[in-house]
Parts: sequence; structure tokens; C-alpha cells
Amino acid sequence: MNLPPSSDASPSHTLQRPFRLDGRVALVTGAGRGLGFEMAKALAAAGARVVINGRHAGRLDAAAAALAAATGRAVATAPFDVADADAGRAAIAAIAGEHGRLDILVNNVGARDRRPLKDFTAGEMEALIAADLIGPMLLAREAAEHMAAHRHGRLITVTSIAAHIANRHDPVYTAAKAGLGGLMRALAVDYARAGITSNAIAPGMFATETNAGLVADAAFSAFVDTRVPVGRWGHPPEIGAAAVFLASDEASFVNGHVLIVDGGQSIRM
Repeated sequence: MNLPPSSDASPSHTLQRPFRLDGRVALVTGAGRGLGFEMAKALAAAGARVVINGRHAGRLDAAAAALAAATGRAVATAPFDVADADAGRAAIAAIAGEHGRLDILVNNVGARDRRPLKDFTAGEMEALIAADLIGPMLLAREAAEHMAAHRHGRLITVTSIAAHIANRHDPVYTAAKAGLGGLMRALAVDYARAGITSNAIAPGMFATETNAGLVADAAFSAFVDTRVPVGRWGHPPEIGAAAVFLASDEASFVNGHVLIVDGGQSIRM
């Protein structure tokens, strides 16, 4: 792109009410539960008009009702599979059409399949990479087109500390998450002059529904206590503030960054 410097407003005008998202429209994928749900809740509490995504309409409806009860704000739903390019394009267009704009995209959906590389077929690799890397890439491209029209946007992608520190028998997921970090650095360069910032959040070990079995495992939780410097699992609501910060005007000069939220796990020897 060959555009003039961004017109993104200086954060000075918001200092009396920092980190507010009033008037902004946000789409959060994979928000029916877990970290996606918590980020959607935090964005709504900060004043954004939030649309949540997932593949299961019934789960999304229940999540939207819970979010509305928690924040006092109506939350809309957009059920579609992020790996379906046509469905994602249609959903982004529908959200922008209904609300007049799309300001924030939180690409949170992720799938995991822990197996040695030798146990994957080519098709299984492609399916996991489609969900974890290609889907977010396509949604970011579609969202950026609408954001550029208003000279303002926040592309936020959830990666993982697996992109920075690897575990055994987790190669495809690790590669896809590392790819997301590279993607956000590339988009940070490509879209900045259009008023769009591109950043990532890399969560560590959080006590979500998906990890319930591990949280209940005394031996594994003891490992968490010794491996994570703060000595515990992350609480799901602790991810919300990271999303609000990166979506806010106060983060207007943060671009191409990966914000690691892991209690210090990734920097411990």
C-alpha cells in the first residue's frame, strides 16, 4: 500500500476514560467458551459492540446470553467455520453491513492435535493448518478491507507460547502458531498506513474448560506450580485485559507485537 500516515487518533483525548471501546464493533472468533468468551466479555464491558463466532449456534446463543447478563450489553452471534473462506467472507460483510463498520477482529479459534509428525497424514496436517493459520489469515484479509475504509482497525490474533517454546509430539500446532506470529508482523507492515495495527496475544497455561482434566490432575498442577514463575494456572478473565489494551486507542503505537500472557513460563530456564 502507498498511503499517507495513519489518521489514527492520538490517545491523549481518551486519558480521562482510558481503554474505552465505545462505538467500536468487534468480532471474536471461538468465543462460545474459554479464552474467547473472556475476551469478548472484556471488550463488551469496555463499551464495544461485540459479535461472537463459533461453529455451534446453540452454544453461541447461550454464550451471548451469558455475556449480555454479565456486561449489560447485547451481544450478537455469527456461527460459521473459520476454515470456510466463503462463510468467513460473508460473515465479515454481514457484520460490517449491519453495524456500518468493523473495528476489531480477535482471531481466537484454534484446534490442537498432539501427535508425532510421523503419525500425521498430509490431509490431517492440512486440516489443522487450515483451522489454525489459513482461517485466521483469510479473516484478517477480509476484515482489513472494511477497516481500511474507515482508516482505523485492530487485528488481534491469539497464538500460543507453543510458538516460542516447543513440547514433544506437538509439531503441526506449533508450526501453525509460529506462522501466526509471522503473519501479524507482516500485516503490521502492510496495513499500518491504513490506520490498522496488527498484534498477537500468546497465552500460557490457563484453567479453561478445555484444560479441566489437567487442572484436576494433582500431579500436573504441581508441575504448573513449579514451571510457571507465578506458581499457578492462569485464570481465564486475566486474558481479557490484554485484548482490551491492544484494541484500544492507548495501543495505537503498538504494532507487530506478540503480547505473552503466561505468568513468565516462556522465560524460565
